[in-house]
Amino acid sequence: MFTPQGKFGWYELMTTDTKAAGKFYSDVVGWTTEEMPSTGGMEYTTFNLGKVGMAGMLTVGEYKAWIGYIAVDDVDAHIEKIVEAGGKVWKPAADVPGMLRFAVMSDPQGAAFVVFTPYPAMPSPVRPAPPTPGTIGWHELYTTDVEKGFEFYNKLFGWTKVSDMDMGPMGVYRIFDEGDHKQMGDGGMMIKPPNLPVATWGFYFNVDAIGAAIERVKAGGGKVLHGPQQVPGGSWIINAMDPQGAVFSLVSNKE
Repeated sequence: MFTPQGKFGWYELMTTDTKAAGKFYSDVVGWTTEEMPSTGGMEYTTFNLGKVGMAGMLTVGEYKAWIGYIAVDDVDAHIEKIVEAGGKVWKPAADVPGMLRFAVMSDPQGAAFVVFTPYPAMPSPVRPAPPTPGTIGWHELYTTDVEKGFEFYNKLFGWTKVSDMDMGPMGVYRIFDEGDHKQMGDGGMMIKPPNLPVATWGFYFNVDAIGAAIERVKAGGGKVLHGPQQVPGGSWIINAMDPQGAVFSLVSNKE
């Protein structure tokens, strides 16, 4: 799970039913699940693509949401910088023995994320590259202020602006790069839709074809909230909700 500094390196689903959620995402995205040894009484499951971990899953009270992990060189030092920049600490720094140190934070507009520093012993398998089905294809910030949101991530993690797209009444869509200089960038930022109660991050999982994936979402008890829609560049997307209530998105080059 080794990740260059300032980049998303892990994704985690907080859900109320890990067994049901594990089956749902395995069917929809093409992952398999693996239960990890209990740490401090906490059960943890990974979503794997082949033998490589792509994301994790656990139960945290009644929370039902996806959250992303951003790699930093020193978690404790970064907590101070994040707070100074207007962010908040939701869970103080803690260790996963032999694996990583992490803290749950939020940006000044309220979107939650995790900062983490891997320990040397942490496995760092080579992951397939997007758009391989099962990989993470896009990161999307739904915020209350695009300019201030971008300024925060630019200052804290070195993200850069790729371009702005005018979405009319919906405002500007800011495409950002995490530092690897991809032509299309790594994600986007936009004003959150009215139906979202708080600012949040959303994640797009690559699938084989969007039409077939929609049928799998419905068959598994999930709901399509938006789409299918073709976006600039030619890809097709949907925004959806899993049976437990967590929101996620899918993307494919094929309709």
